[in-house]
Amino acid sequence: MRNQEYLMAISGPQRDIVRGVMDRWKEAVDAHEPQRVASLFTEEAIFQGLHPYSVGRSGVAEYYESQPLGLTAVYEVLETRELGDDVLLGYLGVDFSFVDRPTISVNLSVILQRIDGDWLISHYQVSKLG
Repeated sequence: MRNQEYLMAISGPQRDIVRGVMDRWKEAVDAHEPQRVASLFTEEAIFQGLHPYSVGRSGVAEYYESQPLGLTAVYEVLETRELGDDVLLGYLGVDFSFVDRPTISVNLSVILQRIDGDWLISHYQVSKLG
């Protein structure tokens, strides 16, 4: 992925917020806890994994419920941008690993929105590499 000097250059409060949300996402994905993953999204989040998109937490939960046991995610924050008050963009590289098939590497864009003091994912879009 990226070199350490570059990652240090993009560190700061925005990156820390994105990492905080995505660390909780990773923990829930790795534990195969779809409802916990869905709780990290806004009520009307647009979610685009590697299947047709959905809107709302129920679609997020259904997507992660359909993922195989043993799926794990390793991510790296590549870029962050402040889009407005209480709105951040995160651009990540993510490797999804499986117990019975090759790892899938993707780019992931998330838009985070602060609602009642909590940062939640309001938009999630994956694009597959290669």
